[in-house]
Amino acid sequence: MSKLSLDSDMMFEITARFIAKGSDAPVTGDAYRVRLFDKDIFDNDFIGESGIDSNGYAKIAFRHQAFGDLANIETFPDFYFVVYKNDVPVFQSQVMQDIDLETIQQYKKGEGEVVDLGTYLIDA
Repeated sequence: MSKLSLDSDMMFEITARFIAKGSDAPVTGDAYRVRLFDKDIFDNDFIGESGIDSNGYAKIAFRHQAFGDLANIETFPDFYFVVYKNDVPVFQSQVMQDIDLETIQQYKKGEGEVVDLGTYLIDA
């Protein structure tokens, strides 16, 4: 049995980094927001939202129950995120299907489990 199914209160943090196409500089500023979703058959789950720090990183913290409920019991979420600039979508990632959080997580004492989804080039 998965540790995820045993501990629904486990805290996760998803990180992703965004750099500008052409300049390779980190995307930063208060104009940017990143929203994380779990794609489902009928209705996508909104997981959380974050700004982007001075190094281009977005960090979204959540618990397991953010993507699993009685109508849609799942162990492996299908994440995607949307980057907004001034509330207008400027980038949407592909759906990352069946993410095995237990396999790719890194534990950080006092923070919980951290999952890095990688670095993305976007039009900034």
